[in-house]
Amino acid sequence: MAATLCQVMGFMLSLLGLAGIIAATGMDQWATEDLFDNPVTAVYSYSGLWRSCVRQSSGFTECRPYFTILGLPALLQAVRALMIVGIVFGAIGCLIAIFALKCLKMGNMEDNIKATMTLTAGILFLLAGVSGIAGVSAFANLVVQSFRFTTFTEGGYGLLGGGGLGGLSGPLTPRYTFGPALFIGWVGGAILFIGGIMMCLACRGMTSDQKQRYDGMAYKAASQHTYYKSDPRPRPVYNDSYKAQSVDGRQSNQRFDYV
Repeated sequence: MAATLCQVMGFMLSLLGLAGIIAATGMDQWATEDLFDNPVTAVYSYSGLWRSCVRQSSGFTECRPYFTILGLPALLQAVRALMIVGIVFGAIGCLIAIFALKCLKMGNMEDNIKATMTLTAGILFLLAGVSGIAGVSAFANLVVQSFRFTTFTEGGYGLLGGGGLGGLSGPLTPRYTFGPALFIGWVGGAILFIGGIMMCLACRGMTSDQKQRYDGMAYKAASQHTYYKSDPRPRPVYNDSYKAQSVDGRQSNQRFDYV
């Protein structure tokens, strides 16, 4: 019962963590403009893994995707790869975990097979959580290293490369800080990692419940009312003349029957 509860809880946490990583990967607010002590409040800019956006005070928002791949920083491309790998590992782990649930009966699947599948799903969840946390942490390091950069200049995106947005240009150097997508990615990766640990613990509980079977013969003890019949068949008579002779000529106690 405890192994089943641990398995279900790990599966639910892994689903929640995977949803957090997917949401963080698709969000645009990985790096947001720091409005503290900023003289320009009419324009608010933020960027993500796939595009950068500018929002004006009137409520109009303009987003521009990153049309180039080779022109982007290598660290940004590594973050993209880590997040995608984490999503793929998490999706495969969820698919395996569904068939490995002990509360679901599917055909004649034995418990040891489900335990192996649970362990596999747990390892995939662990890898997915580590990939998500690593990707978000790498982007956070990129934001910290590029705390001061030029966004609206002629011929450059600033942090992620590219051209100006909305025809804006000038010597504005806003500060960028951590966006909400980073925190969602951190929390999602941590929950996914915890779910993977619980799945591995559930696998251990499932294997410990298995009883080792031994093939043998069953014997029935004799009761008080058991009667034994004597064998009426005559026993063979041994002839002493066929006793084996030893080396020194003396007769031994060994007897041989010749048929």
